[in-house]
Amino acid sequence: MTTNGLDEAVDLATSALFGGLEDPAAESMNFLNEVASRHPHAIALAAGRPTEEFFDLADVHRYLRSFCDHLAGRLGQSPAQVRRTVLQYGRTKGIIHDLVAEHLRIDEGIDVDPESVVVTAGCQEAMFLVLRALRADHRDVLLAVTPTYVGLTGAARLADLPVLPVRTGAAGVDLADLAAVAEQARADGLRPRACYVMPDFANPSGLSMDVATRGRLLEVAAEQELLLLEDNPYGLFHGESGRLPTLKSLDERRRVVYLGSFAKSVLPGARVGYVVADQRVAGADGRVGLFADELSKIKSMVTVNTSPIAQAVVGGKLVEHGGSLAAATARERRWYAGNLRRAVDALAEHLTDVPGVSWTVPSGGFFVVVSVPFPVDDDLLERSARDHGVLWTPMGHFYDGMPAVPALRLSVSSVSADLIDTGVRRLAVLIEEQCRQRTGQVCR
Repeated sequence: MTTNGLDEAVDLATSALFGGLEDPAAESMNFLNEVASRHPHAIALAAGRPTEEFFDLADVHRYLRSFCDHLAGRLGQSPAQVRRTVLQYGRTKGIIHDLVAEHLRIDEGIDVDPESVVVTAGCQEAMFLVLRALRADHRDVLLAVTPTYVGLTGAARLADLPVLPVRTGAAGVDLADLAAVAEQARADGLRPRACYVMPDFANPSGLSMDVATRGRLLEVAAEQELLLLEDNPYGLFHGESGRLPTLKSLDERRRVVYLGSFAKSVLPGARVGYVVADQRVAGADGRVGLFADELSKIKSMVTVNTSPIAQAVVGGKLVEHGGSLAAATARERRWYAGNLRRAVDALAEHLTDVPGVSWTVPSGGFFVVVSVPFPVDDDLLERSARDHGVLWTPMGHFYDGMPAVPALRLSVSSVSADLIDTGVRRLAVLIEEQCRQRTGQVCR
């Protein structure tokens, strides 16, 4: 076996390890990061990272101090208690749960008990905790609107929870297909537990659900006895359109488990996310508690607790802005909205006359999907980076078992408008080149 150019003896085989390690979903994020590192000069329209335009190390120190002042002033902690809260092992469910609940009430219209909030090491851990808890035995399955965020698919593999695809549809979810998939699963002896959805500017499609669809989705979930796992990393970045209510704010039957992240709205380096799990759970002893309490049991054996220092940084920003991140992210919202317009305009300028090419026009978020008349795979991405100097994401990474989907995703969040223009122009050259190779004709 050769590893990094060195001949080494084989000590283990993947066949003797967890089977999910050979699943393509487990490779996707690593592959995309490696392509970017191999081609550092290529324009990066692949990763859905927030812009670094407004990052400032001084903010980190200020947020930390603001949170400590909050502990001392609003909560009345002594200097010794403040030090312990921020620097010692902490509460498994988190130390900013009350601030998260306040933020949700102010910005999202979600009124929940802070005890139903579990602060996690990024939203990725929140997903895993929920999926691991829902996987009781081999009959359990998860539904997910496809194309699906690859992190969800990967987390489900780690939880040994099969994922059944549900069609997207023009409204962001095909409700008839959702019901049909759930009913067929039960007919096959399976137990559908939940459906994963991203109602606002979904990753990767960029689609959003209208209010009527959200209401009907909640009804279908109740009819099918499904939980809805609502993931909302992009809701604050609604461009020029108005904000729509989250599923959780419309949820009157505790059907929605809400997954949140501060990676886009505060700092990705803090790695702080959360889950709102206010569902009532009956224990074997007859006592009734919160689903959040069950998730915290799993978390205590996975990460013990989320870094209190990282939580303090996020908490400090919440404190400084009165619990609201909507106003605090106004600069970022304008940046992303401007970049989306620039990307759509550039696509129209360079690809309107190319047969078989189309693209989405999202009203917010980070992503634009470009459909093309040829299969798109990782080899083509490698060639694009090497020969044309532009990175993007093959849409096959968001479909289970479909490596060559005729579409690609552009992320416009972390680059300047000028680089978007250049990147789309380079992409257009690649697309025309591929069209010529397949048809032998000029694609204009």
